Amino acid sequence: MGRMVIVAYRPRPGREKQLLGLIKEHLLILRTEGLATDRASLAMRAADGTIIEVFEWKSAAAIDAAHKNTAVQALWAGFEEVCEYVPMANLAETKELFAGFEPLEV
Repeated sequence: MGRMVIVAYRPRPGREKQLLGLIKEHLLILRTEGLATDRASLAMRAADGTIIEVFEWKSAAAIDAAHKNTAVQALWAGFEEVCEYVPMANLAETKELFAGFEPLEV
């Protein structure tokens, strides 16, 4: 059974373009490594500039395997250079009954 996840990335100053490029590669690499499903991902922007990604892992075991996978680790190192991970609860939109975000094409 797959595992849907929602992750929020706050771009470091001047690094949004690089972050969007990494998000575009993210799912392709996870799929190539056999860790993500074929379900399309979603990307969106919060009012404060945080980028949200929604995607599906193949399983909880795939999530664990990603933490030992060199290709995924290299990708995640790139993410850490261009953004910080933030809890969804820190986004103002999540305080609303219907959280609305700007859709992005990546």
